[in-house]
Amino acid sequence: MAELNTIARPYAQAIFSLADSKNELAKWSDVLAMLAAIASDGGVQTLAGDPGTDKSKLKDLICDICGEIADVQAKSLVDLLIENGRISVLPEIAQLYEIYRAESEKTIQVDVVSAFALNTKQKDGIASAMKKRLGREVKLVASTDKTLVGGAIIRAGDLVIDGSVVKQMQKLGSTLSR
Repeated sequence: MAELNTIARPYAQAIFSLADSKNELAKWSDVLAMLAAIASDGGVQTLAGDPGTDKSKLKDLICDICGEIADVQAKSLVDLLIENGRISVLPEIAQLYEIYRAESEKTIQVDVVSAFALNTKQKDGIASAMKKRLGREVKLVASTDKTLVGGAIIRAGDLVIDGSVVKQMQKLGSTLSR
């Protein structure tokens, strides 16, 4: 994984610089998400890995799937990645780009997994607390997992707050077994 990030980083930085200079951060998020999804497809991976595949046909295939979202610059990116044998790195490029964008916009995605669906007041409370703690605008993504029994797990970047009942029971069991 670290090796893929090393390969992807210069591409992501260059795309971010281009998008930032043209005030097209959101547009490039969409373009890279689409390209990453296409590059992750098993059929495209097979074609890209086959030395007998015509590179121009692979580029045309990918750009055709993208449709109008693939402008001249996106097509140039696809061409560059195919020529350098790096099309499979697109998911990592997209992921790094989103990190650069979030840093630039001072935002962070906070994932909350709870045993039961959260209401608006609870979501707002969590978002507010995380904004205060992290000093960034928060994009809250909530989901449920009944196996937690109760409580929630909050993830924001490297920060993980596990307040689930399952985790509390594990801690209690560990303490009692000593």
